[in-house]
Amino acid sequence: MRQLNQSHPMIIAPLLALVMLATRGHHDFSPLHLPDASWAVFFLLGLYLPQRWLFALFFLLAAGIDYVAITWGGVSSFCVTGAYLFLIPAYGALWFSGRIYRPQSNLSFGDLIPVALYALGGTLACELISSGGFYFFSGRFVDTSLAEFAGRLMTYLPGSLKNQALYLGLAMLIHTMFSLVRLKLIRNQGLAG
Repeated sequence: MRQLNQSHPMIIAPLLALVMLATRGHHDFSPLHLPDASWAVFFLLGLYLPQRWLFALFFLLAAGIDYVAITWGGVSSFCVTGAYLFLIPAYGALWFSGRIYRPQSNLSFGDLIPVALYALGGTLACELISSGGFYFFSGRFVDTSLAEFAGRLMTYLPGSLKNQALYLGLAMLIHTMFSLVRLKLIRNQGLAG
């Protein structure tokens, strides 16, 4: 991935930003909306472009999208409380899990299981931090308990895992296709030279 990272950051960053712009604010698939890809974006950002300033920039992008959606888009502000700040460590867990996996060479088929495991760990941490922060610190729930939180976690976690699997599977497919095309181009240049 380092080779892809070093040669294509000007493609990857805008593409991830575009995906976030197109999907943020929609949790479930419908005929009009794709599910939110923000969590996958933060994992992929860590995997491909692990600079801290990009994490900060993408967090500001996410917050800006939320602001515009609430201010002008008619989206409910129910989730925007002081607990919104828990999204920084939640998204940070996804970004960090992608960042710590980065293989030494180009991503290969053998990396798919480790990438999936790191993504799963980051997704679980993100869900615990974001949902826990909102449940316990938003002020929206009067009588909080670990048992009720566990029930809520089991309600929302499957959807989060499904969205991650959808977007990360698609990203790995696209990565594989570009890697195969790149390999073919390199081989063709070798034969022509």
